[in-house]
Amino acid sequence: MSKTDVQKKELKKLRNVDRAIADLRRGLPIVVYADKEASIVLATEMAYAAELKELENLGGTLPVLALTAHRANVLHIKPTGDAAVRLIIENWMDAPLMRALADATHDLDQPFRGPFTRMKGNLPNTIPSAIKLTKLARLLPSVLSSDMPAEVAADLAVKEDFSSVTVDDISAFEATAAVQLKSVAAARVPLQSSENTTIHAFRPEDGGIEHLAILVGDPNRHEPVLARLHSECFTGDLIGSLKCDCGEQLRGALKAIDEAGGGVLLYLAQEGRGIGLINKLRAYKLQSQGFDTIDANERLGFDADERVFQPAAEMFLQLGFKKVRLMTNNPEKVEGLERHGVEVIERVTHKFPSNTHNELYLATKRKRSGHYL
Repeated sequence: MSKTDVQKKELKKLRNVDRAIADLRRGLPIVVYADKEASIVLATEMAYAAELKELENLGGTLPVLALTAHRANVLHIKPTGDAAVRLIIENWMDAPLMRALADATHDLDQPFRGPFTRMKGNLPNTIPSAIKLTKLARLLPSVLSSDMPAEVAADLAVKEDFSSVTVDDISAFEATAAVQLKSVAAARVPLQSSENTTIHAFRPEDGGIEHLAILVGDPNRHEPVLARLHSECFTGDLIGSLKCDCGEQLRGALKAIDEAGGGVLLYLAQEGRGIGLINKLRAYKLQSQGFDTIDANERLGFDADERVFQPAAEMFLQLGFKKVRLMTNNPEKVEGLERHGVEVIERVTHKFPSNTHNELYLATKRKRSGHYL
């Protein structure tokens, strides 16, 4: 197979996953394959009475509700040791209840729910992969699923024009998209912190939001560059939220880089540690109920941090930087870059005073995430 054919094959896989993500966000069913088994799945967040009935008709039986192990634990459902838990949908469980079971912000509204009947038997590989798709779609990590033989699902997908994707393609999606990042635009943009600044835009092949590299001055590619990875934060960066220190870190980093004579800040499309803005707002609501930032994410069914740093490493390498002096308090950023070919010569401390609104947030990052604060 030629290099061009391989590239086309990889692009097709990306496109299949991207289409599946888009259809989940539209509230449409999709098909996920794993060898001889398959599942027709629907994002629980998008499941209303009509969608639930359609899924029941397609599968010929009531679907099951799949939640992550984190979310199941919050609902006092016994763990199975798997990444996800499936619940049998009882007659008293309607679509609003299932959406509420996926959304922890409703837990205090409906505190007495259950008991739930957990499905026994081996967890199909399609279920964790389908939940991964909902995360990539920035939806709540839960699906409604009807399982069936792969050949039956394939016929149904053709008949109903459903998006189809394999568990292997889902597993490889983020890494494949990262190595195929492309620089698509660059322009000089004078900033308050430094007038000699160029912004480079990198577009992912997965159809997602562009990542940005803010290049201050003209740093030497043969020397370790002063750099920062900054995950976008609408609330902190743009409108001055006091619940985090993101805005201070962003502006402080650009100022420090300019004072050092130049460097680069990567502005990554990873809102809310990778869970997206809407889910971050849900996490904020849980924090207002007394949960810390990690507990809030996990109550929603996410991991404490869903980010991957391979796109950042790829951007550094395309810009010509193989060694960095990284401004961070997060050891996972150091490990993430080095795992993907960028050497972190030095970790440069980068922290700011707390306020009454973010004291717990910063303390949690220090105590539970191992941040150097």
